[in-house]
Amino acid sequence: MDELKSIFRDKSQQLKEKIKAMLKEHGNMKIDEVRLEQAFGGMRGIQSMIWETSLLDAQEGIKFRGFSIPQIQELLPKAPGGHEPLPEGIFWLMLTGEIPTDAQVQWLSDEWERRAVIPRAMTLVLDALPEEVHPMTQFSIAINALQADSIFARRYEEGMPKTEYWDATYEDAMNLIARIPFAAAHIYRRIFKGNKHIAADRSLDWAANYSHMLGFEGQECHEMMRLYQTIHADHEGGNASAHTAHLVGSTLSDVYLSYAAAMNALAGPLHGLANQEVIKWIFDMVAALGTRKPTSEQIAAYVKETLNKGQVIPGYGHAVLRQPDPRFYAQKRFSERYLAEDDIIQIVWRLFEIVPPILQSLGKVSNPWPNVDAHSGAMLVHYGLTEYNYYTVLFGVSRSLGVMAAQCWARALGFPLERPKSLTSDWVFDFVQHNNDLNNVNS
Repeated sequence: MDELKSIFRDKSQQLKEKIKAMLKEHGNMKIDEVRLEQAFGGMRGIQSMIWETSLLDAQEGIKFRGFSIPQIQELLPKAPGGHEPLPEGIFWLMLTGEIPTDAQVQWLSDEWERRAVIPRAMTLVLDALPEEVHPMTQFSIAINALQADSIFARRYEEGMPKTEYWDATYEDAMNLIARIPFAAAHIYRRIFKGNKHIAADRSLDWAANYSHMLGFEGQECHEMMRLYQTIHADHEGGNASAHTAHLVGSTLSDVYLSYAAAMNALAGPLHGLANQEVIKWIFDMVAALGTRKPTSEQIAAYVKETLNKGQVIPGYGHAVLRQPDPRFYAQKRFSERYLAEDDIIQIVWRLFEIVPPILQSLGKVSNPWPNVDAHSGAMLVHYGLTEYNYYTVLFGVSRSLGVMAAQCWARALGFPLERPKSLTSDWVFDFVQHNNDLNNVNS
């Protein structure tokens, strides 16, 4: 048994016993009250699931096992000569709760390289699709095609005992993470680069090799990809794609089936398309103003014009955060190091100065600050990745890290089938009327 699996086994079994004892004593304790506006409003904010790998704090942003974005940038191992954390490190942290050593991250990078064996069935399926099929549709299909190699599915059919579910899930999760950049790169090169593929460079780490297979070379590009894949890796379990994976996984579907479902959720315009919308809006503004170097007054006028049309400013606001997104700052610091002279990057920074005061002046805006998507598209464009409809695939590759770690924990802790109780509107109307009648009688 490898070191990472051994650490995870020990930690998960310890937590499982601790949870069992806690539920025996405090299982009836209430942790939330559900309001009708939440039941009808997409269950927003209802505390009703466990997701071990990260927690979103309204003031400090996403925390991975208690570590903030600035902390992981400082503490996680980096590539030689690099400044950004290696995504292998964030996966180790999410799975074990421990900051890995350089040697442990190097082992994990080598292990994913060893597992990156791509079945020919996947490329045959992708190559049979019309090139105009959306990249996210192709991505979901590719993940489903990889499912033919599922260790969990095979061992379950063989009668695997429940105590081994976590083991088979760990193996599938490691294989999926290892292989998913190859699928994503194949889709990109097939659609946008004339089906001219670039062979993997097995000497590179996970993120740098993905960048290389896409066709974006050099230390800067590799560093940008390491940062992108790290800061997008997880965002607690309540977002649509993570929750979808959790729900599908709770049926004992293997990680390929659950992650393909998650990517179908990520493809929705209300979820994973935000970075695409941001950069498109910026270029629409540049075109409308006729300059890549607009003044603050021009930008402010365009922002107000967008709002007056009843539209939102893409990349601003967040369902939970009440401060600027630390992931935005992480990208800003990267850009200050490498991209400070880029015109579009400069516009992103000017928007950061201009948009929040305008939104605050409107009132009833709980969060006028930029989120992660406000910056990422401009970085990608700088390095030549201008195919906006591919951006969500990049997001999907990254999010595999958090979702796979969480799936391992869900299996190890023995989480049951997720099955909330639904209501009809008639039931709710009757309930409200009954409570009103009781209040009138008591008054």
